[in-house]
Amino acid sequence: MSIVVQKFGGSSVGSPERMRRVARRIAETADAGNKVAVVVSAMGDTTDDLIALAQQLTTRPPAREMDMLLSTGEQISISLLAMTLQEMGYAAISLTGRQAGYHTCGTYAKAKIVAMDSVRVLDELNKGNIVIVAGFQGTDKRGEINTLGRGGSDTSAVALAVALEADVCEIFTDVDGVFTADPRVVRKAWKMPEISYDEMLEMAVMGALVLQPRSVELAKQYGVKLHVRSSFNHSEGTIVKEVACMYKDLEKELVVSGVAHDMNVLKTTIFGVPDSPGVAGEIFGRLAAEKINVDMIIQSGSRDTRQDISFTTGRDERHKIERILTEIVRQLPAESYMIIDTIAKVSVIGAGMITNPGVAATTFRTLAGIGCNIDMIATSEIRISCIIDETKVTEAALALHTAFGLDAAPAIDN
Repeated sequence: MSIVVQKFGGSSVGSPERMRRVARRIAETADAGNKVAVVVSAMGDTTDDLIALAQQLTTRPPAREMDMLLSTGEQISISLLAMTLQEMGYAAISLTGRQAGYHTCGTYAKAKIVAMDSVRVLDELNKGNIVIVAGFQGTDKRGEINTLGRGGSDTSAVALAVALEADVCEIFTDVDGVFTADPRVVRKAWKMPEISYDEMLEMAVMGALVLQPRSVELAKQYGVKLHVRSSFNHSEGTIVKEVACMYKDLEKELVVSGVAHDMNVLKTTIFGVPDSPGVAGEIFGRLAAEKINVDMIIQSGSRDTRQDISFTTGRDERHKIERILTEIVRQLPAESYMIIDTIAKVSVIGAGMITNPGVAATTFRTLAGIGCNIDMIATSEIRISCIIDETKVTEAALALHTAFGLDAAPAIDN
């Protein structure tokens, strides 16, 4: 008997009818002879509604209380889904993150899962229950509730699959799989039947919203096969695994697998930073202490023993950055700082970039061809990212998708 872990996002359970559809999908998997554990997100826009409610009462809600508040969204979903399955005649039980054994690091809003105690879940599965688990949450060693950040239910599902040694982890969402670009922006984007962990991780980090990056890291680390598919149909989705498929026509081998874009970008520049050892460590150490994830970093050449340092983060970090940099500018001292939020990031990703020169040149020429100026550049072995004006991001994604031959799906060698 196989163990299958399924995860359903908020849009999949956003209404009673959708909840019933999900329940039928789960029932089909159980009827096929599988033990089924299901991770569920909060219904529809519940998380956004709870955030908005808190902001009506305070401009800076405490992180602990926000985790306490937001964790309730998933508890509503799991109880309703368990009731729905029971109404259909299936044995089902709902478990919170704590009851399911998720142990977290103690960081509010962006916690990581540090350990799993799957005894309760296994016990319920062995009793014949379909186990419905609250995603996005766990508890630390003090018993405090921690949430896992946006998309955290993906990571909850992969961690559960690891703990249960599941045969597959199915990530159900509102799209048919992983596309070569956001199909809402690039109409010629097509669904990839397979993608490697490394490429999927780069796409997730660079703005593709299909999977939380941490979930891909966990899947790669433990070799969990992910199947990203739609909850609204029975079509095959995209398999995320160690090595992706090859294309039959080698002349059409794709150097770039996908184009991702991200509107959630904030650029901060600190002007007149002392050009001396330890200064950068002090700046980024302060940011790290506040759990701020930094993406791109550019340091200018020295001028009169001073330099400028620019870096990018998510826009939701603005209040923290303003507080930290106000102190840093005074203490270093530095001249000033500036924050810009009218930018976006566009990236090209592909394992073929390792052995194919000219990707950077094509990227830069393509952006120049649409009159798009590049503010910052960052690269890895399989990715090139550019910071550009947010008003150009759609045009940039379309142009790059065409430039790298992604507008027509090639034949796949299965």
